[in-house]
Amino acid sequence: MDRLATWISRIFGWALLFLSAFIALETVLRKLFNTSLQGADELGGYVLAIGASLAFIVAMIDRAHIRIDVLHARFPVWLQALIDWLSVISLGVLGLFFLYVGWFVISDTMEYGSTAATPWRTPLIWPQSAWYAGLAIFALCSFIMAARATRLFFSGRYAQLAEEFNPESAEDELADELEQLQER
Repeated sequence: MDRLATWISRIFGWALLFLSAFIALETVLRKLFNTSLQGADELGGYVLAIGASLAFIVAMIDRAHIRIDVLHARFPVWLQALIDWLSVISLGVLGLFFLYVGWFVISDTMEYGSTAATPWRTPLIWPQSAWYAGLAIFALCSFIMAARATRLFFSGRYAQLAEEFNPESAEDELADELEQLQER
């Protein structure tokens, strides 16, 4: 899953770089040549919507979702495992909810043949399909992680569950940053 998070981060990074270049070109064309490519705001909206669904995946894999862990580390391992298992199950339910609600958006777009109210008149099914695919990947990853956590929890391997699913502590995050700094 770490490779998936790395690739998603790279794809979104390249998309943001492309968007930045497009906006810079748009700005230069407007200031120097009094013309516009139009659609920079539309493209920006698409990149951010798709990027948000991809960011859910990266945050889940990297255990970066916000959890209040002030007391978490002070609990016994079995209680930490229970809390972690419930949090992973909650992410699975959230993924299912995203799929459910997102499908209504997709089905309405297909039913009405919706297009963007911009000069590009983009058929909205294209960016919405990419957005929905990101949500589907998030749901799939959350189901895989929930299945793993469930197996560990019900087999009594609380320490392993805690190791894999505990929120990262500040010390863990610092160690990761230092390791990445050395690799650079």
